Amino acid sequence: MAEPSADPTPTAKPAVTLKKGVLVRVNRASYMGSVEASASDPRPPEYIFQGPGELLLVKGDYGQVRWRRPVPDVWLKLSQLEVFS
Repeated sequence: MAEPSADPTPTAKPAVTLKKGVLVRVNRASYMGSVEASASDPRPPEYIFQGPGELLLVKGDYGQVRWRRPVPDVWLKLSQLEVFS
């Protein structure tokens, strides 16, 4: 019987785990060219890149973000978000 192969490259974990209540902004490099960007306005609003937005909910690889403006909440991939500082 063959031995199970061990994966020599462990998966990289993000330095900071994004969780509910964290203030975030969108990483421009990760967002531009993504499926989410192509499904939205061709020119995204600057406030998403400046932040802060509050992460309201996390489900799988996506997070619901509420901006401090009178605009609807949005769902974005967690890999496109970074902690606001």
